[in-house]
Order: sequence, then structure tokens, then C-alpha cells
Amino acid sequence: MLKNAIESRKPSGLRSLFLVSRGDQVEDLFYMAKQFAADGRIADIRELGNGNINDTFLVTLDARTEKHFILQRINTRVFVNPELVMRNMRVATEHMRSRLELRPPGKSRRWEIPAVLLAHDRRAILHGPDGSVWRGLSFIEGCRSFDMISDERHAEEVGYALGMFHTLLSDLPPDKLADTLEGFHITPRYLLRYDEVLAQRGAPGSPETDYCVRFVNERSRWAHVLEDAKKKGSLLLRPIHGDPKVDNIMIDAVTGQAAGIVDLDTVKPGLVHYDIGDCLRSGCNPSGEETMKWEGVVFDTDICRAIFRGYLADARRFLTEDDFSCLYDAVRLIAFELGLRFFTDFLEGNIYFKVKQPEHNLVRALVQFRLAESIESQEAAIRAIVRDVR
Repeated sequence: MLKNAIESRKPSGLRSLFLVSRGDQVEDLFYMAKQFAADGRIADIRELGNGNINDTFLVTLDARTEKHFILQRINTRVFVNPELVMRNMRVATEHMRSRLELRPPGKSRRWEIPAVLLAHDRRAILHGPDGSVWRGLSFIEGCRSFDMISDERHAEEVGYALGMFHTLLSDLPPDKLADTLEGFHITPRYLLRYDEVLAQRGAPGSPETDYCVRFVNERSRWAHVLEDAKKKGSLLLRPIHGDPKVDNIMIDAVTGQAAGIVDLDTVKPGLVHYDIGDCLRSGCNPSGEETMKWEGVVFDTDICRAIFRGYLADARRFLTEDDFSCLYDAVRLIAFELGLRFFTDFLEGNIYFKVKQPEHNLVRALVQFRLAESIESQEAAIRAIVRDVR
């Protein structure tokens, strides 16, 4: 987490707050940002977002024109091969741009694709003196992102964004992308890891941990549902985003329409169902995944309907009958999977996800398991939504 707040001076003489972490020197943060700035001039640097993996900063180049770009420190404990991550990003973004160029001019709504910035030495990633890995990305101007969905119109735009993303990549052969996170979104593998950790460490005795252990045990056999369908050939590998949460959807501040999707680290071959499930898991929980009141978490089927409506506006063109038949399973599975990952990380001592206190990942797991329960209780309604909107 970002820990130290240090007052410094902008070139203009105005005072500004710059955030640094893990003992880095302020000059190192500026140095990395300057490598991606065309003229080397930086007006401001601010922490951006609340991601669980990378450290992200918004760099302002010119305070008058409000020109920005994104500076990120890549978490190499998670992304052990950042070069392949950047290669996937370039392959995917270049393909999407080529598809966008085929649209009739003047007849399409705004859609922005993040661009990989090259440093002065023409490299896409730079290494800091402490071994840290940094990159620069273009910033989608005039847009906002939200942690939670505000209403059904917003929900439809979130669905539209994911549908647009999948559609633009639907004809990119998945073998053009490297599997940069082997096992990511493969629920049976997370179960195996959970079983190992539980056997080695056990679970602290409490009503909350007992609930989690029981919840996982009751659903362990069912958790293979999507992987079994893939093995049978019912579901096909396609390019996926990997983390299409609500806060990764950029909304135009003027029109209220989705204008892009960001955080492309996890672009890789996979099942689009993982993306669909993650989008709905993230969007249909009005309490948010960071709520402390996990007992009151529910899955909102009105928001679910709006997300599906927006998603299928484009995506219905490439989805098959088998794809449609597994959509409910996707919604249920990803909530379970994320809860399983949070709970496993809690048992391991919080080594993967950033936490604010020792039981943070336990509470996150409880939120997702309660959400999965709510999804299960509304199975008939969710399946009916899929039938109605397709």
C-alpha cells in the first residue's frame, strides 16, 4: 500500500502532495514519470484508483491543458513476466484499433483504447534502481470510473463496454496471446491451492471462518462446471479481459456513455464467461465488495438485466447456444471463485491482495460468499433474464 505522503514543490512553485511507498525516494518517482514524458516536464503526480495489485499514478504534464498519462509500478510477484504482459497488451490494443478503423466514419459512438507509451529509450517497461518495473499508458481524458453502479443506465453502459471489448477481439486467434497468468480463473486450481493451505495451516476458529470452510466444502464438486464444459468443447477459448470490474469501465463525463475499458494486464486466452461473471459479480452487488456489512449483501437482478442488455447489444453476434446455456453458471461461479481466493489469501497471511488490516481478506471472502448465496437463491430469475434479453 502507499504509505508515505511527502509535501514537495511543483515546477510552478505551487505546493502539491506526492505519494510514494516502500521507502522510495521522491526523485525516483519523478524520474520514472519523466522517462515517459515527451519533453520531460511533470506538473503533478497523484495516486489513482484503489487496485489490489499494481501501484497506479496519474501524471499531469501541463496543469493548464490538463494533459495526463498513467504511470504504473507493476507487481512482479503477480506478473512474473512483465514483458509478456506488455506484449499481450500491444497485440490486443493494435487488433482492436484495426477493427475500429473499419467502422463507418461519423456513425459510431466514442470508444478509446489505451495505448502503451514508449520511454525515451523506446522501451515499453523500465526498471527502477530497486528492481521495480514501471510502464506508461495513455489516459482516457474526459472520463470517470466508478466503484459501484449508480443506476440501470450506468449498468447498461458497463455491459456495453464489455460487449464492445469482446466483439473487437472476437476474431483475434487466442493463440496470438500468451497465457501470462497460468491458472488464472481456473477455479479447480484455486480449490487445490485452498485445500493445500487449509491442510497446512488450518483455519482460525471463529463463526466466520467456519462459515467459509463449510461454504467451500458444499460447492467444491460443482466448481468444475465451466472447465468441464471447456474440456468437452462446448465452450471455446477466446481473448478475455480478465478483470472487467465496474471501476475499469471509463464513462464519458458529458454523455454518460461508456468510452473504454482499462487495466489490460490480464488480457489472455480464456472463457468469456469468466469476464461476464466477473462483470456481473462486481456490478450487481449494491453494497460493494469492500463493505463491512457482509450479512446484507444481495445480488440485484434489475442491474443484472441492464448489464446483460448492454453486453448483448454487440456480443450476441458471436455467442453460441452453449455459451448462452452457461451464463448463469458463470455469474455464480466467479463470485464463489473470488471469495475462495480471498479466503485462501487470508489463511496464507495476506500475501497476494493488498489489505488494510489482518482480517480484510476474510471480510472480502464473506462478501463474495454471501453474494454467491444470493445468486443461487435467484437462479430461476437470472436464467429468465438471459432468455428475455438474448
